[in-house]
Amino acid sequence: MCGFAGFITTKSNDSEKIIKQMLQKIHHRGPNDDGFFLDESNGLCLGHKRLAIQDLSPLGHQPMFSNDKRYVIVFNGEIYNFHRLKQQLDYPFKGHSDTEVLLAMISLWGLDRALKESVGMFAFALWDKQTKTLTLARDRMGEKPLYYGFQKESLLFGSDLSALKQHPDFIDEIDKNSLASFMRYSYVPTPYSIYKGIKKLPAGHYYQYQEGQEKLIQYWSIEQSYQTQKANPISDEKNAKKELSKLLKQSVGEQMIADVPTGAFLSGGIDSSLISALMQEQSSKKIDTFTIGFENKNYNEANHAKAVAKHLNTNHHELILTPQNCLDIVPKLSNIYSEPFADLNWRKEM
Repeated sequence: MCGFAGFITTKSNDSEKIIKQMLQKIHHRGPNDDGFFLDESNGLCLGHKRLAIQDLSPLGHQPMFSNDKRYVIVFNGEIYNFHRLKQQLDYPFKGHSDTEVLLAMISLWGLDRALKESVGMFAFALWDKQTKTLTLARDRMGEKPLYYGFQKESLLFGSDLSALKQHPDFIDEIDKNSLASFMRYSYVPTPYSIYKGIKKLPAGHYYQYQEGQEKLIQYWSIEQSYQTQKANPISDEKNAKKELSKLLKQSVGEQMIADVPTGAFLSGGIDSSLISALMQEQSSKKIDTFTIGFENKNYNEANHAKAVAKHLNTNHHELILTPQNCLDIVPKLSNIYSEPFADLNWRKEM
């Protein structure tokens, strides 16, 4: 999972103590390693909590620096096509993490091309020591979270609101407009957050802050992607099926690349069954599949998953939850998800 937090401030605070407090709040996101970087002359601090997936060695430690030391990054997520991208780069790599490949792309190709070439789920904060520019970026579909905003004399940012709340400049004030949106939609829509002055970075965008100036730039949109595909349509049904099969297999295969064991959540539905089948097809051994079921038969899908797992011949794991198991989670929900969030399905059941 990983997570990061940071700030730029005009105050002479105890930055090391503050960033450690911020990181402690997101320890669950990255229990394997942590680190921070201070640029006291510019009031900048970056911190990272790591869950090691790619390159388990110290060479995957973050914050990570480019070879020329110009850039320093804290990164959360995965770039699935990093192996193919790495082959295109003339760069003296030290390790084999996707984070280092991203840094190499930024160093050699620039930020915009690096983002457009990267396929994955990610959020990151990048500090350019040469231009004194902070960049916050989020993946195309916004799978990984990223909050940011000005609070008193500081620009705060990070993977989770709970980390931002540890900064002494954080203003613990509910945004009434966001609260109204939650009551209407059952969630707080991007770019807003439940707290006044704090935003969510929109999907497919990056934000830059340089010496008091800020800008928000969209580097990808589904509309642009659709127009590109529309200009080169596949009219033949047979070729369309062949292309879809190739893309699905490639996508699942790239997401299986890891230095730790991988598995699949399997509900028995079409999407999870397809993913599990494509994983098993590309694996030299049985894959692990996981299902959560319920004692209440009206909500239990475990039997469907078990049937698919048997057909695919996977190592299947099943956890059946009781009503009490579910009730025990309720007091922890505010720590698991740091904004109000509801499930619209409850309306259908009333």
